[in-house]
Amino acid sequence: MKFLALSTLFATAAAFAPQAPVAKTTALAGEKVKIDGAMPLAGAEPVFFGEVYWDKLTSDWGSEATGTWLRAAELKHGRSAMIATVGFAFQKFGITFDKFSPHEYLSVTEGIKFADLQAMGPIEAIHNIPAAGMAQIFMAIAAIEIYELTHGPEGITTDARVAPGLTPGGLTGDLGWNPLDIKVTDRRKLVELQNGRAAMFAICAWVAAETTPGSVPLSLPW
Repeated sequence: MKFLALSTLFATAAAFAPQAPVAKTTALAGEKVKIDGAMPLAGAEPVFFGEVYWDKLTSDWGSEATGTWLRAAELKHGRSAMIATVGFAFQKFGITFDKFSPHEYLSVTEGIKFADLQAMGPIEAIHNIPAAGMAQIFMAIAAIEIYELTHGPEGITTDARVAPGLTPGGLTGDLGWNPLDIKVTDRRKLVELQNGRAAMFAICAWVAAETTPGSVPLSLPW
């Protein structure tokens, strides 16, 4: 099994501890909702690409809660992309289970060895994972999603009209796991957000280059 498969398994795991909750107030008509995650360009004032559409989605067509939902969606996609990017690169550089696993076979019944997958590209390798393996990956992701869907800061929620994970800003992968007790500052949140944006571009480009040769006019490190 490749690290790319592991990236799918843990795609919803949080990179940092839970972020501070965002107030779920409704913006007045025409009132702009604050933008988080704008990037400074060459020392100038921070620029947020797509600001016009952000204003329309959060002020003209939606509310502050809409912005909270959009930010949570971007954060979760970015976290998934960062793990997928690492998994893709590990497989390409040969950092795979056949190098250190005590077991030769990924699946004895299917006759699939770790070395067989290592000889393939990341996309081909994940297509050759047995159905039982994919089912295990799906169940692990589902368990994480259900946990976050049903748990709030005080534990499992049983008396709420709306499940915690379905409120604006939910289901980002924040499970409260912070064994190193890292202080989550605004700068760390911004760095995570920006790295996630870069990773989304990277994994899309790598998959395109892997499946359609010549589609990405850039030299890759493998």
